[in-house]
Amino acid sequence: MKIIAIGRNYVEHIEELKNEKPSEPVVFLKPDTALLKDNAPFYYPDFSQDVHHEVEILVKISKEGKYIEEKFAHKYYDEIGVGIDFTARDIQQKCKEKGLPWEIAKAFNGSAPVSEFVPKTNFANIRDINFSLQINGETRQQGNTGLTLFNFDYIISYVSKFFTLKKGDIIFTGTPKGVGPVKIGDKLTAFIEGEKMLEFEVK
Repeated sequence: MKIIAIGRNYVEHIEELKNEKPSEPVVFLKPDTALLKDNAPFYYPDFSQDVHHEVEILVKISKEGKYIEEKFAHKYYDEIGVGIDFTARDIQQKCKEKGLPWEIAKAFNGSAPVSEFVPKTNFANIRDINFSLQINGETRQQGNTGLTLFNFDYIISYVSKFFTLKKGDIIFTGTPKGVGPVKIGDKLTAFIEGEKMLEFEVK
């Protein structure tokens, strides 16, 4: 399986990081070694002093496809979840300043904690799903899938032009505003529509 992530998909997050609004999805990859499951703890990496949380809704691909038309994209995922795209912001900034790729800031070991997945049929409207992140009981991020620049179907159609999507692949669909640093000892709890889906500690 592979992890495909979409950057800059919520306008207020783009503004908080002072980034340019994209005309097409910003795509990057994480290896399977980034995956963190079963509420396992996240171990703060020794190469960074500024790791940030980014809560995101996840889509799990249910069958293989490439060059998928947007109108058929809904047939390629049955489940959604929630996850954290951890970003070593100091490493990312150094890479950006040098005009270099910044995978090492996004794709390091354990940088993609994910929840269990639930059927998308649990939700009346896939484009109106509320999700949030608490740290030590305090809400830090809140988002709604209706606020994305690029919806799930468009993302699947776009990405499938470049990468064949396979069953079990996970797409991180972007983070809302409110990203910020985590520290050792923090407890992160992520919710979809008020239901706790993911909870783990930073060690």
